Amino acid sequence: MKKGRAAFLLFILFTLFFSFTKDFVLTIPKGFPKPYIPEENSLTQSRVELGKKLFFDKILSRDSSLSCASCHVPQFAFTDRKKKGIGIRNQEVGRNTPTLTNIAYSDKFLLDGVNPSLVAQVMVPIHEKNEFDFHIILIAERMKQDSDYVRLCKDAYNSEPNPYAITHGIASFERTLISGNSKYDKFTFQGDSTALNASEQRGMHLFFEELYCTSCHSGFNLTSQALTNNGLYIEYPDSGRIRLTGLEEDRAVFKVPTLRNIAITYPYMHDGSIATLSEVISHYSSGGKAHPNKGAIITPFTLSEKQQQDLIAFLHALSDSSFIEKSAYK
Repeated sequence: MKKGRAAFLLFILFTLFFSFTKDFVLTIPKGFPKPYIPEENSLTQSRVELGKKLFFDKILSRDSSLSCASCHVPQFAFTDRKKKGIGIRNQEVGRNTPTLTNIAYSDKFLLDGVNPSLVAQVMVPIHEKNEFDFHIILIAERMKQDSDYVRLCKDAYNSEPNPYAITHGIASFERTLISGNSKYDKFTFQGDSTALNASEQRGMHLFFEELYCTSCHSGFNLTSQALTNNGLYIEYPDSGRIRLTGLEEDRAVFKVPTLRNIAITYPYMHDGSIATLSEVISHYSSGGKAHPNKGAIITPFTLSEKQQQDLIAFLHALSDSSFIEKSAYK
């Protein structure tokens, strides 16, 4: 009898241990490095499942009207196609909603890069009065009434629902949002010489060889992650990074975004003020406005109508349809 009980207890312990430690297998696209995953929050099936459930759950907002996915819509490459996000009670958020494409590779967060942690970033929309207008402790209390959440938190973090499980779970799910299967990727990294047509190849040549695009949009993720001013205005209503540093050199300075899925994630700029890729090109070809912090690399250039069409064709080739169509995100 004692041996039977001992065997049963060992079985239960093994089951709990396995569910807690079963790794989530992250598929890394060809040409991509492995993203940094903090050791204390390594990816497991239960952590990703918990984060995914929370990401799509409207219990995160005070009146249960919004979830993360309300602004970060999968079919729009985790943006919302609004000039500025819309929060609780139909209140406008101060900035355009950034894509979560390849967020695992970012080293700074928010559009001005003032937040250094993906985990800490989760707290921002929860506590912002114009977004979820709620408190993370109250979210945990709601979760305690849901047996699925109680089970997932136990499996993922060996805890009851709490702020740690919420922030780390959502960060775990967001780290799985990796996009690297565009026509550009197939041509550049996967060896398919037919993936880009002639116009797209000419646009790629313009992007990489003739213009200044790669000064900011470089590397596998097409962003240097630099902080800069792009001459959008002379006077910026949004003060940008200066709110963190207090340094005048950081006034109206924002993070360089990835260009992956750029044809899907319109409108553009930190305030959603530019509607189309053609208008974006026009802005940069003009050399931008004379803001004192404007990046020195932003200088005027001229493109023919055909060259502009080719460049836009290439930017469309950065779209990854498999990323936005994954059934796991629905």
